[in-house]
Amino acid sequence: MRLALEKLLGDIPYQLTMIDIDQDSELVELYDELVPVLFASKSTTEIGKKLCHYFLDPDLVKEFCHEH
Repeated sequence: MRLALEKLLGDIPYQLTMIDIDQDSELVELYDELVPVLFASKSTTEIGKKLCHYFLDPDLVKEFCHEH
Protein backbone atom coordinates (compact mmCIF):
# COMPACT_ATOMS: atom_id res chain seq x y z
CA MET A 1 0.00 0.00 0.00
CA ARG A 2 2.86 2.38 0.80
CA LEU A 3 4.36 2.04 -2.68
CA ALA A 4 0.97 2.59 -4.32
CA LEU A 5 0.46 5.70 -2.18
CA GLU A 6 3.87 7.07 -3.13
CA LYS A 7 3.12 6.51 -6.82
CA LEU A 8 -0.37 8.05 -6.57
CA LEU A 9 0.70 11.19 -4.72
CA GLY A 10 3.89 11.76 -6.71
CA ASP A 11 5.08 15.30 -5.98
CA ILE A 12 2.29 16.14 -3.52
CA PRO A 13 3.91 16.64 -0.09
CA TYR A 14 2.65 14.34 2.65
CA GLN A 15 3.88 12.68 5.82
CA LEU A 16 3.50 8.95 6.28
CA THR A 17 3.58 7.48 9.77
CA MET A 18 3.71 3.72 10.02
CA ILE A 19 2.54 2.11 13.27
CA ASP A 20 3.28 -1.46 14.30
CA ILE A 21 -0.05 -2.44 15.83
CA ASP A 22 1.47 -5.52 17.44
CA GLN A 23 2.94 -3.19 20.05
CA ASP A 24 -0.52 -2.06 21.25
CA SER A 25 -3.21 -4.55 22.24
CA GLU A 26 -6.01 -2.03 21.62
CA LEU A 27 -4.84 -1.47 18.05
CA VAL A 28 -4.57 -5.23 17.50
CA GLU A 29 -8.15 -5.61 18.69
CA LEU A 30 -9.37 -2.85 16.36
CA TYR A 31 -7.35 -3.50 13.21
CA ASP A 32 -5.74 -6.94 13.30
CA GLU A 33 -7.76 -8.34 10.41
CA LEU A 34 -7.60 -5.09 8.41
CA VAL A 35 -3.86 -4.43 8.19
CA PRO A 36 -2.65 -2.46 6.37
CA VAL A 37 -5.04 0.37 7.15
CA LEU A 38 -4.69 3.89 5.75
CA PHE A 39 -5.87 6.90 7.72
CA ALA A 40 -5.60 10.46 6.43
CA SER A 41 -5.47 13.69 8.37
CA LYS A 42 -4.46 17.29 7.79
CA SER A 43 -3.16 17.43 11.37
CA THR A 44 -0.28 15.53 12.93
CA THR A 45 -2.13 15.47 16.26
CA GLU A 46 -5.12 13.39 15.19
CA ILE A 47 -5.62 9.94 13.68
CA GLY A 48 -7.97 11.25 11.03
CA LYS A 49 -10.31 9.50 8.65
CA LYS A 50 -9.98 5.84 7.72
CA LEU A 51 -9.71 5.71 3.94
CA CYS A 52 -9.08 2.08 3.10
CA HIS A 53 -7.59 -1.24 4.21
CA TYR A 54 -5.75 -4.12 2.50
CA PHE A 55 -5.34 -2.18 -0.77
CA LEU A 56 -5.06 1.49 -1.62
CA ASP A 57 -8.27 3.03 -2.90
CA PRO A 58 -7.00 5.81 -5.19
CA ASP A 59 -10.44 7.41 -5.54
CA LEU A 60 -10.86 7.82 -1.77
CA VAL A 61 -7.35 9.24 -1.42
CA LYS A 62 -7.96 11.75 -4.22
CA GLU A 63 -11.33 12.67 -2.72
CA PHE A 64 -9.73 13.30 0.66
CA CYS A 65 -7.02 15.46 -0.92
CA HIS A 66 -9.62 17.58 -2.71
CA GLU A 67 -11.87 17.92 0.37
CA HIS A 68 -9.18 19.57 2.40
